[in-house]
Amino acid sequence: MGLYNNSFVDPSTVTLVGIPGLEHLHFWIGFPFCFLCIVALLGNVLLLIIIPIERSLHQPMYIFLAILAATDLGICAAIAPKMLAIFWFRACTMAFDACLTQLFFIHALQGMESGILLAMAFDRYVAICDPLRHSTILTPTILSRMILVVSMRAVVLVGLLPLLIKRFHFFHTTVIAHSYCEHMAVVKLLSGNVQTNKSFGLFVAFAILGFDMVFVLVSYSLIIWTVFHLPQKEARLKALNTCTAHIFVFLEFYVLAFFSFFSHRFGHVAPFAHILLSTLYLLVPPALNPIVYGVKTKEIRVKVLRIFTPKDSFLK
Repeated sequence: MGLYNNSFVDPSTVTLVGIPGLEHLHFWIGFPFCFLCIVALLGNVLLLIIIPIERSLHQPMYIFLAILAATDLGICAAIAPKMLAIFWFRACTMAFDACLTQLFFIHALQGMESGILLAMAFDRYVAICDPLRHSTILTPTILSRMILVVSMRAVVLVGLLPLLIKRFHFFHTTVIAHSYCEHMAVVKLLSGNVQTNKSFGLFVAFAILGFDMVFVLVSYSLIIWTVFHLPQKEARLKALNTCTAHIFVFLEFYVLAFFSFFSHRFGHVAPFAHILLSTLYLLVPPALNPIVYGVKTKEIRVKVLRIFTPKDSFLK
């Protein structure tokens, strides 16, 4: 790394500030974030244990749920170790290439999570609006292709973000005012015309999150319309009950995502508030998703009780 005309040339390391303005509270802020990570770890690992071994859960909805759990674990693994090291040990320095790697995994896994939520919405749409064809539409081959497309879309689109950043050799600064390597926070380091980076970042966000959100909304609108036209009240309640967990997860993910996204680019939100919100956006869904699905899904709830309740007590 060199310094030329007040610019850094090809820096080998960057410095993550954490949460600007709240440095004196970093030690204490780390505890609730650590708690969220532990809850996410335990909940999602439990789902990944239960779903493969329970035959009744070998259905499209639960296969997607297992993929969602794996994605959530990946997001926590990508962000938590370095973030907690910053908060507790003031280990703020990070290799620039490692920063770009973290950027890729965080945003690619976010994109995959969004795609899985869309796939789950489609599964619920078929199950409620066309139940007789559910097993013929969502075959194992179709499921595999859907997961592959969702993964490849995220990897290809997000993979271009660090490549566009690597074009630049001059940097205004090497200090990132964030607790992790978020795309726009890294772009702000660059010296030169970064309009292409900003525009492509917007394109990726709308091509993944925007596209998925629109079709998830369409799916649930059609589901609700179908449900309220069912002749029997019991059937309506049963159909709605199968969707409540999905709707809650959908709302928590997309509301936090778009509030964080727009406040960062177009709003006038205090930096510490935006960083807290964007970090919560990454850590809250992985912690809540297993709880929501565990509470609302009878098969998962029963299996968890069997694991944690002594056999004799369970039989009583």
